[in-house]
Amino acid sequence: MAKKKAKKAKKAAKKASNKEVLVVASKVKAYIKSKGCMSGAEAVQSISDCVYCCLDRAIERTKANRRSTVKSQDI
Repeated sequence: MAKKKAKKAKKAAKKASNKEVLVVASKVKAYIKSKGCMSGAEAVQSISDCVYCCLDRAIERTKANRRSTVKSQDI
């Protein structure tokens, strides 16, 4: 029963994040490993989702300031 729930959760997570991964998985995993930790299977996708969120906020701020160039101050 637990395996079925895990499988359904994986499918739901996969559907929710059909976006392209924006980070280099090997670099992320290497950094995590260098800090003495291990990375889970979904860590890279979650980090990429955080990047999408950060970029979306930066784009909103850019547009609110009537610009079309995203600058470091927007992030």
